[in-house]
Amino acid sequence: MKKASILVVDDDSSLRRVMKIQLEEAGYNVSLAADGDEAYGMLPELQPALVITDLRMPSGGLDLLRKIAVSAMDTTVIVITAFGTVETAVEAMKIGAYDYVTKPLDFDALVLVVHRAMERQTLREEVRALRSVLDQRFGFENIIGRAKSFLRVLDQASRVAPHDTTVLIQGETGTGKELLARAIHNNSGRRARAFVPINCGAIPEDLVESELFGYVRGAFTGALTNKTGRIEAAEGGTLFLDEVGELPLDAQVKLLRVLQEGELAKLGASTPTRVDVRVIGATHRNLAAMVEDGTFREDLYYRLTVVSLRIPPLRERRDDLPELIDVLFKRAKERHGLLQARMSRPLLQKLISYAWPGNVRQLENVIERLLVLSADDLLTEDNLPEDLQAASESNASPLNFPLPEEGISLEAVERELISQALARFDGNQTHAARYLDISRRALIYRIEKHGIFHEDQPE
Repeated sequence: MKKASILVVDDDSSLRRVMKIQLEEAGYNVSLAADGDEAYGMLPELQPALVITDLRMPSGGLDLLRKIAVSAMDTTVIVITAFGTVETAVEAMKIGAYDYVTKPLDFDALVLVVHRAMERQTLREEVRALRSVLDQRFGFENIIGRAKSFLRVLDQASRVAPHDTTVLIQGETGTGKELLARAIHNNSGRRARAFVPINCGAIPEDLVESELFGYVRGAFTGALTNKTGRIEAAEGGTLFLDEVGELPLDAQVKLLRVLQEGELAKLGASTPTRVDVRVIGATHRNLAAMVEDGTFREDLYYRLTVVSLRIPPLRERRDDLPELIDVLFKRAKERHGLLQARMSRPLLQKLISYAWPGNVRQLENVIERLLVLSADDLLTEDNLPEDLQAASESNASPLNFPLPEEGISLEAVERELISQALARFDGNQTHAARYLDISRRALIYRIEKHGIFHEDQPE
């Protein structure tokens, strides 16, 4: 395995040699330069993963750092500064340095900082490589995100896209489940045919079967003509069943037949209709728990979860927020013709620090609200909805309690916290959700997940 490369820049020749010895013993390839000009001339050929540079040299480290920052090189920089001049190191970090160490050097501490910097650099290279592969091979360019957990989902989606395998996409409301489903369809052999989305939770229960499967003339009073169902409308293409967990049990039985036999039973028809569709389901609910409750068929569950993808919520993708905000803001400005609009730094920090229980959809809506309600080109915190104005990175007091030696169940802790919050507010879910700093929908999801019932809980 190739060793990572480091360039050490210092005008003290003896210190350069000692650092080279220490870092080579730690497993790195080390090159040396006596000043910033010499180092910058070595960069194109050397392409080091890491540069360690002194700030006080005849040809200074700050100038070298600035040149690296504006170049196309993806190089991490650690600066060395004399004790008592930390403010210079802070300035360097504002320019783009990863970290700093002070003289006289503690070489053990230096090696630890280098290890952390190298781990960060490796992760950045992995994310960049994976993103490049996905963009080039699969064209998932409309999906924004560079968090490693999110890129894994895109990688899995890109692998399954060319195959007619049934897929279940799981994730909270607003995470982009339909966008991912469309990307899978657009990168499949069915891309030239229809992508038919259905929100199963938006169809009245007594109309589900006629909407999905269709009917023949005379099937019931008022059925004056034949009706093509949404499944048949997706012939040759992809059927996207959003909130598939909301399907009634009778419709689940008929959907299972579509998946297993490739045929559907129209209402009133004496013979089945052959169909060729790929099914992608999506849900924010815990289908496994619903199977245990008897509200979702086990056989259908296993047919839908041939490949299961979980989109992480936005709070687990903090590193994606700056890019998401920037892209969504640009789109909104173009859509409303407000190209001069810009965000204040405090507003941007507030948006980045918020937990976003409604995920990307909520973020997009808030950005649009900010844009259309602002009286000036400069958008500020004053335009935020009240709940976001009051929000900080953590509104709750820290919990301090000893952990038991024998271990603890995280699910049991979550269940107990939710039960106590409901009891505190006499079953009022809105107040309990606000107290727990989550959305009401997220609370309901967890109530269903844990099977929590409070006697005063409103139906």
